[in-house]
Amino acid sequence: MKGTNLGEFEELVLLTIAALVNEAYSVGICDELERQTKRSVKLGVVHSVLNRLEEKGLVKSKLGEATQARGGKRKRYYSITSAGKSALLKSKEVRDQLWSMIPELSLKRI
Repeated sequence: MKGTNLGEFEELVLLTIAALVNEAYSVGICDELERQTKRSVKLGVVHSVLNRLEEKGLVKSKLGEATQARGGKRKRYYSITSAGKSALLKSKEVRDQLWSMIPELSLKRI
């Protein structure tokens, strides 16, 4: 497994996969990211990140069944691995620690 440090967008994609559970495929991930972040998300960028996360061992993928609606094509579904869960927890711990260091008064000024 390659390094498990997550970039911001990698973390968002990984969180989205975890949230979508059994419905995490590239277009669904892209749509959910747009809904949650209120920003445009390019499918090609999501594909790149999914490939990178799979290379790092943080997600795994499998092909679903062919459907008539997709002209016989199969969707590739993604799921988070135990290493992916660990990477997300580590990232959350770091963020929580940094948030806890901010004095309450200084948050009111931000």
